[in-house]
Amino acid sequence: MAGSKRTSTAKNETPARKRGASLTDMAKLRAATPYVWDGKNEDERPLTREEMQAGIEAYRKQRGRPAGSDKESTTIRFDRDVLAAFRAAGPGWQTRMNAALRDWLKNHSPA
Repeated sequence: MAGSKRTSTAKNETPARKRGASLTDMAKLRAATPYVWDGKNEDERPLTREEMQAGIEAYRKQRGRPAGSDKESTTIRFDRDVLAAFRAAGPGWQTRMNAALRDWLKNHSPA
């Protein structure tokens, strides 16, 4: 049948494996001196398994919008110069724009 030729992609048939080369030279990795903490600088101390797990859990809990947030996603169009002015002040421009709109609402009654 035309177009039915299949090419194997098994790891043991890659060109590197055919030459006898390892994909990762395990002998070199095993021969390398492992990292040993000298006990002097606490910032260089490797994390324990428990510390690493606690860090992962803390990261997972802080991802995304905070629970109980009353913000709503919407699409709105602003003039380019207005956006440029807020963005020029750097990160946090959306929060500053929200604060400016909130300040405007304090001084103007909603119609």
